Amino acid sequence: MKPIKKAIIPAAGMGTRFLPATKAMPKEMLPIVDKPTIQYIVEEAIESGIEDIIVVTGKTKRAIEDHFDKNFELEESLRQKGKMDLLKKVQDAEVEIHYIRQHEPKGLGHAIWSARKFIGDDPFAVLLGDDIVVSEIPGLKQLINQYNETGRSVVGVQTVPDEETNRYGIVDPDGQEDRRYKVHHFVEKPELGTAPSNLAIMGRYVLTPDIFKHLDKHEIGAGGEIQLTDAIQMLNEDENVYAYDFEGMRYDVGEKFGFVKTTIELALQNEEMKEDLMTYLKQITGANVHS
Repeated sequence: MKPIKKAIIPAAGMGTRFLPATKAMPKEMLPIVDKPTIQYIVEEAIESGIEDIIVVTGKTKRAIEDHFDKNFELEESLRQKGKMDLLKKVQDAEVEIHYIRQHEPKGLGHAIWSARKFIGDDPFAVLLGDDIVVSEIPGLKQLINQYNETGRSVVGVQTVPDEETNRYGIVDPDGQEDRRYKVHHFVEKPELGTAPSNLAIMGRYVLTPDIFKHLDKHEIGAGGEIQLTDAIQMLNEDENVYAYDFEGMRYDVGEKFGFVKTTIELALQNEEMKEDLMTYLKQITGANVHS
């Protein structure tokens, strides 16, 4: 069984929810405290053992490439000033990052399909940039551990409230072993009141290359787009695809309130900012804010 060493990060979305900020800046480059959102995703991939990443981009996304490129002038300046902690933060990670452009916005399934030549016949991971996961064991690593046990594709899930099930791909479970589920059916964004469960797919996947024979069909699904969830359901009919309720706190940075909430919560985890932010929150809310 081949190990999971490759990952796809789709980053071709227009970011319309964050206009006008995203008119000239990719939404993936919007900072959470002191790092762009996509860097949190890349770091999770690296910590999970990924060695090669392909970022699927679109128009106006060049800033992503620039961010992960080597910056000799900045590094030398930091080195001369003795700012070694900052130097470490900007130096390249030990991972190869590649880029391919999705020329038409045809959906997540199409974005994954666009990277098929990079993946080849290898199993691979997918990490969506709207979800930041903070956990003792990286969220993706938890899925890779499940793949290593089963040899099958695994999607990461967590429980969401009933009123949010129409925002996600939802799992219809068919048996459970600890935190791992067999899946009867995968449903993309079901109408409210029709979801088979509250187990929502949360932007982390480990997939076998057999997914591409289903993505090759370019079948149109919810929202008039080629949906990855639909292809996963087809794959599930050929071979079991598991769902895993991964441990950790998942932050939704794909919409404004979630982005602000994530920024505050991660800032509170930053030792340099925590005390000042706590004091400020007490001042503006007049409420008791506890550490």
